[in-house]
This record gives sequence, structure tokens and C-alpha cells, in this order.
Amino acid sequence: MLNISIIIPTYKEKENIFKLTKKIFSLYPKTVIFVIDDTENLNLKNRFKSNRVKYFLRKNKKGRGSAVLYGFKKSLRYKSSNIFIEMDADFSHNPIELKKKIEFFIKNDLDLLISSRYLENSKIINWPIQRLVFSKLSNKLAQFLLDVGVTDYTNGFRIYSRRSVELIVKKCGRIGDGFIVLSEILLTIKLNKFKIRELPTIFVNRRRGESSVNFKLVIQSLIGIVILYFIKIKNIIKKN
Repeated sequence: MLNISIIIPTYKEKENIFKLTKKIFSLYPKTVIFVIDDTENLNLKNRFKSNRVKYFLRKNKKGRGSAVLYGFKKSLRYKSSNIFIEMDADFSHNPIELKKKIEFFIKNDLDLLISSRYLENSKIINWPIQRLVFSKLSNKLAQFLLDVGVTDYTNGFRIYSRRSVELIVKKCGRIGDGFIVLSEILLTIKLNKFKIRELPTIFVNRRRGESSVNFKLVIQSLIGIVILYFIKIKNIIKKN
């Protein structure tokens, strides 16, 4: 039986989050959605009409990565959950894509399925050039240093097995709390020899709301990739 938990980290996404949860429920009515909100001076808890939305407001902005890890920990309390999905609140990750990806995930008995923006049939629409350059730069660096065997280390539109989420909450979140957690998760799953695949995605830049990406996060992510490289090398040496 399919029991889906969806984790959505949010920051100043008031204009998007209600529309997104409504769309998800139209596709998967029995899904449990975990909204992890780091927005200051805003509490949307009583605005959601469904009790299948679990809303958590955290004080101060703590980072996208830490929000996802927080959501994973909360979602694991639901013992029947066997599919865990991570996605953004701004509609850059289209819920319509979920059906085929969940089917592919189950058919291939995967632990992690990444929606890649850099496969042959993928598309990126209306993304500012500076964001695109940073994304490609960080992904090339990660491919060179981490060599996990994927094209997209930094897109947070993913599907996980329960055992991979259990591993993630034990092992990840030690080198940062922002976007670097995406690469940390990927390396952790790879080092444990779990099954990882990618499928193309159509990534559309946000139309509403405010991006949480800034120069500080960019630098932290690049430094984090280098740190992960040394963790990888240490792990290889330890096994040998």
C-alpha cells in the first residue's frame, strides 16, 4: 500500500503554499504533507483546511536543509509511511510529475530518485542567469569531487525510501544547514550503497514569493562540497 509523506520547506511562501497543498491533495488525497516554515512573524497553522497538513513554524530562519531534516524526523513518526517526497513550495517542482516518478521509483525498487535539471530531456524555464551559472558551477564541482554518478546534486525535488530517510536523519546535517544538505544526503546514500537514479524534470522559476538564496549560501555550499570531498576520502581510507 502506498503511504506518502511530502516534506515542503518554506520561507516567505504565503502566496504559494496553499495553492500547492491543494494541488497535491487533488492528485494524492491521502498524502500527509509536512510544511516546515521558517518565516518570521507569520503563523499559518490555522489557515490549512485539511488535518493532513502538519504545519511547523520554527523561530528564525534556520536553512532549507535543516528544515528538510526536521520534516523527515517528524514524518518518520508515521510508521506506515513508505514513500517520502521532498519538494519546494514555489511551484518550481511541479506536482504533476509525481505520478510517473513514483511509479518509476517503485518499479525499480529505489532508495533515492532525483529530478534532474541537467538530463537530455530536462528543461529550465525563466531562471535568472546568475542562478543558472551558480547551479551549474556547484554541480560541476560536486561531480568532480564527489563522483556520485548523477547530474544534479542540488535540486530538492526528490523521492526517498523509508530506509534512506532513516539513514539521513542519523547521519546528515553535520556540515551545514542550507542547500549543502542536498549534496550531503546524496553522498551519504551513495556511501551506503543504496540505489540512486535520476529522471528529467521541467524546472520553472518561481512566479510569486521570495527566493531564499543569497551570496552567503552560495559560498557555504561551495565550501561544503569541498568538506564532503574530504569526508568521502576519509571513508574510502577507513574501508581500505
